[in-house]
Amino acid sequence: MARRPSPTPTPDAEAAAPGETPTDGQAGPKPTLVLLVRHGTTPTTGSTLPGRAPGLHLNPAGQRQAAAAARRIGRLRSVAAVYASPLERTQETAAPIAEATGLEVQPHPGLLECEFGEWTGGQLKDLARRPEWRQVQHSPSSFRFPGGESFAEAQLRICSALAGLVAAHPGSTVVAVSHADPIKAAVAAAIGTHLDLFQRIVVSPCSISAVLYAPNGAPVVLAVNSTGADLKSLVPS
Repeated sequence: MARRPSPTPTPDAEAAAPGETPTDGQAGPKPTLVLLVRHGTTPTTGSTLPGRAPGLHLNPAGQRQAAAAARRIGRLRSVAAVYASPLERTQETAAPIAEATGLEVQPHPGLLECEFGEWTGGQLKDLARRPEWRQVQHSPSSFRFPGGESFAEAQLRICSALAGLVAAHPGSTVVAVSHADPIKAAVAAAIGTHLDLFQRIVVSPCSISAVLYAPNGAPVVLAVNSTGADLKSLVPS
C-alpha cells in the first residue's frame, strides 16, 4: 500500500520555538545588557567589613565617583531601568545614575551585600589573621560566614536576581548597583569560572562591569572593572 505524504506544515509548526531565531528573516529576541556598578567609597572602604549594617554612607570621594559613573551611563540612550541594593551606599551611588537617565532607583534585595553574620563590622586586618581567612581566599565555595551566608548562596541570589531583571527588560540596558563580592560572583558565573577563583576578579569602587545576556546561549562578559572607558561601544546595535 502506498504511503501517504506527510501533511504540509502549518505556519505555527514552522515558527521558531520560544527564544529561537526565526528562519523567515525576522529578528529574534534581542540580548539584554546589564551594567553592574559597585558603590562608591565610604569611610570604611578597605578597612572594615561593613556587610549589611545600616547607616554607612558615601564619603566625598565616593560621591564624586558616583557622579562620574552617572555621566558615563547617562550618555547611553537605551537604559530602561536602574536597580540598587537597598543599603544607603548603593542607593546613594544609584541616585545620580537615575537622574542622568531620567529614571527612578528601584531597590532590589537580590543585589544586597553578602550576609557576613558575626563578621559584620570586623576590621579586615583582624579577620585576615583568622584561620578561616585562607578558606575565604582560596576555597570560598566551601565557606559560610558564621551566622551568615555562604558565598555559593550569595552567588545564587545575585544570579537569580539578574535573571529576573533580564526577563523583565528584554533587549534593553539595565543598571544594577551592588557590592564587590556579589558582582565578582556574578561575573564569575557569567564567565563560567569556578566560584573558588572569583577572588581573582577585581571590582573597584564605582567600576562598571558589563554582561550581555542573550536569550539563546551563554552570557558574554564585555567589560570588568571599567572605570573610565566610553560605554557606548558595549551597547548592542
